[in-house]
Amino acid sequence: MQKKITADYILPISSKPIKQGVITLEEDGKIVSIQPIDAVDDGNIEKFEGVLIPGFINTHCHLELSHMKGKINSGSTLIPFISDVVSYREFPEEQILEAIKLADEEMIREGIVAVGDISNKLDTVKQKSNSPIRYYSFIEMFDFLQDSWADKEFEKYLAVFQGHEDNNKNKKSCVPHAPYTVSTKLFQLINDQNKKKSTVSIHNQETTAENELFINKTGGFLDFYKGFKIPLDAFQATGNSSIHYAIQHMDPKQKTLFVHNTLSTEADIKAAHDWNKQVYWATCPNANLYIENRLPIYKNFINQHAKMTIGTDSLTSNWQLSILDEIKTIAKFQSNVPIETLLKWATLNGAEALSMDEELGSIEVGKRPGINLLNLEIKETNNEVRFNLKSDCQVKKIA
Repeated sequence: MQKKITADYILPISSKPIKQGVITLEEDGKIVSIQPIDAVDDGNIEKFEGVLIPGFINTHCHLELSHMKGKINSGSTLIPFISDVVSYREFPEEQILEAIKLADEEMIREGIVAVGDISNKLDTVKQKSNSPIRYYSFIEMFDFLQDSWADKEFEKYLAVFQGHEDNNKNKKSCVPHAPYTVSTKLFQLINDQNKKKSTVSIHNQETTAENELFINKTGGFLDFYKGFKIPLDAFQATGNSSIHYAIQHMDPKQKTLFVHNTLSTEADIKAAHDWNKQVYWATCPNANLYIENRLPIYKNFINQHAKMTIGTDSLTSNWQLSILDEIKTIAKFQSNVPIETLLKWATLNGAEALSMDEELGSIEVGKRPGINLLNLEIKETNNEVRFNLKSDCQVKKIA
């Protein structure tokens, strides 16, 4: 049975706002038509106050770390945070699986329809298979810059890769963790494993110490490696920021999703764009505040016409898994970014980054994007409409 819905406005994302348009949906969520309200039988329409948008895309999460919610203090900075995460990995299996289930259910309630999820283990496989959310599992690999460890570590994580689904609903790829944890040999093994037209993510420029390591071989990562008794004798400073090491060794033929990018400059962004025309950037503002008490300068990305996306990171480094809350954080601290731009980051750009834009990311006939309702402030003047984010804005999943 078909469902017809309307609201004050539809924001398709891929086209201009539609006043009081009617979306007709099949039972499976496929959009059959988008029509003016006077062209549809009024008695069959569900009417809402607010703005209809496509379902949110969360391009960066660590679902398997959900059991660590509230375990690690905020404001510790990245290196102590990583050390704490390592110490909290071992929990009873039933506790881990229950936390994964609850986190997945939270994202469903928050109107999230697809997630780019970092996986080091197989803990999330069952929940991803059963969930209505579509998952792109990024099987993350690292060898702490030790070429001699690359083969062994790759084989260990390859078993995780093989255990994850790759079908019409869910996707997967092998990915490097970050420039400061992946050797040149492991980069090559990852590149060779991935099939054509994969998306590959990598954590990037999240802390000052990361750039210091690559520019001068100084900073906090020297003590971090020493603390774990991992030698860095063979590592040589490159004289450039860490992203240059990443793009030197990643595959420029793949879609690449750089994550966090807290310290990325316009020069860094331009270098990545010159290297690969299929570059996307995931920002996780609440996690950046939770860990490092700082945000990226979003103007740098806008000036470089960067394809921004939005992620939540994990409950280890966030208070909730809500894309709307991430949007609110950006709007609060850098209000120069228009709400229409933020909504595109949170929907269509994310769907494109995960290669799910054939069905998700915009309200168009033939797609199954999910439909969310936002109670945005609407201002109509001189045949123009503007939308503003209210402090009490909430998301309601409609379809």
